[in-house]
Amino acid sequence: MSKSFVIVGSGPSGFYIADVLSKKLPEAAVDILDRLPNPFGLVRGGVAPDHQGTKNITRQFERTLQRSTVRFLGNVEVGRDVSFAELKTIYDGVIVTIGSPQDRKLGIPGEDLPGVYGSWTFVGWYNGHPAYRDLEPDLSGKGIAIIGNGNVALDVARILAKTPAEMAKADICQHALEAIAASPVEDIYLIGRRGPGDASFTPAELGEFADLERCVALVDKVQIPAELNGDVGTKDDKSRQKNLEILRRLSDNRPGDKPLRLHFLFYAAPLQVLGHGHAQGLRLERTRVDSGRAVHTGEILELPVTTVITAIGYRSVPFPGLPFDENRGVVLNQDGRVEPGVYTAGWCRRGPQGVIPENRADSLAVAKLILEDLEQNQHADRPGPVALDRLLRERGVVVVSYEDWLKINAAETQRAAGEKPREKFARVAEMLTVLNH
Repeated sequence: MSKSFVIVGSGPSGFYIADVLSKKLPEAAVDILDRLPNPFGLVRGGVAPDHQGTKNITRQFERTLQRSTVRFLGNVEVGRDVSFAELKTIYDGVIVTIGSPQDRKLGIPGEDLPGVYGSWTFVGWYNGHPAYRDLEPDLSGKGIAIIGNGNVALDVARILAKTPAEMAKADICQHALEAIAASPVEDIYLIGRRGPGDASFTPAELGEFADLERCVALVDKVQIPAELNGDVGTKDDKSRQKNLEILRRLSDNRPGDKPLRLHFLFYAAPLQVLGHGHAQGLRLERTRVDSGRAVHTGEILELPVTTVITAIGYRSVPFPGLPFDENRGVVLNQDGRVEPGVYTAGWCRRGPQGVIPENRADSLAVAKLILEDLEQNQHADRPGPVALDRLLRERGVVVVSYEDWLKINAAETQRAAGEKPREKFARVAEMLTVLNH
């Protein structure tokens, strides 16, 4: 019995499932499709460019791609080059792992003004995602507001605050590095509705703000509780307690210590982006936490910012042929099952929760479901990769293989200057040019 599977999306969730299926069913064919010519999804386009250690997970994914039964097919978009219905007739199992590539909205007046950006698009811009290469965010003002109290908000603040020298070993794109270096920004505001004990920062990320070359982190000591409420027993509780300790140390900083100031503003809820034709300020209302909820107090403050970046979470997008939960922003599923022979995993299954290792646990659980279903439903083998290859060839689709990606990867490495690990091609046409397409 020779089975075949197709995974739509080449981020961590897709690779973890490919790894399990190719190990448990060594004779099965596993194809990984991606609409971009490059693999690795969020690892390439979302992980902070100065966190190269986190990006090393791609070495594990590369080992999976080196198995003879696993293929990468880049530059293939479902809905454009092949339909979802066709994939279901070609493969024994279809697994959708497209992530959550859309910023959640604030739901306040003015958030659609020029100068307001979601963190997904902003991070994609400095990470060289082709969809956001030409974003050209306006960084010409002296004040920037970042709304959110998670690691993505910290990433954006840190990238904006670092000097080019501090980014020398990062794979940030040159166009973004130059734009950030040219910005006259003097004040960055990091805004959270609740208090520091409720922030979802990890201590390692928060701690990086203690030693930045040109940026001083400022925290109001009055806002930092002496300790968390209740017992500190879980891993999450211990992380939050550590965050309070770090913030307490940062609260000793003075505004004039360095030329760029990062203000941690807790207990502040966004009300309105001010301005006509462009963002010219951000109106906030002070909050207090009551029974775990942020309650408005009526005290208003306004920030003199001309750039606003939201980092309040993401949602998936409707996928052609799959049921979609609009309220939650995920593919409708039951523990990863969508319909017979169709599955979903990762952020598009459960929402944008957790870091890369947590996606692994989710993917392993879905892979187990796939294997269980396969044992109970022994239908005739479907044609598999040979049928997809024929279809794409007939349609003139330029397919980027893993071997092709290695050529693109080598070209990116060669064009990097100094200690930089790579200079990414941020446009699909540039990648295909490397392959003479």
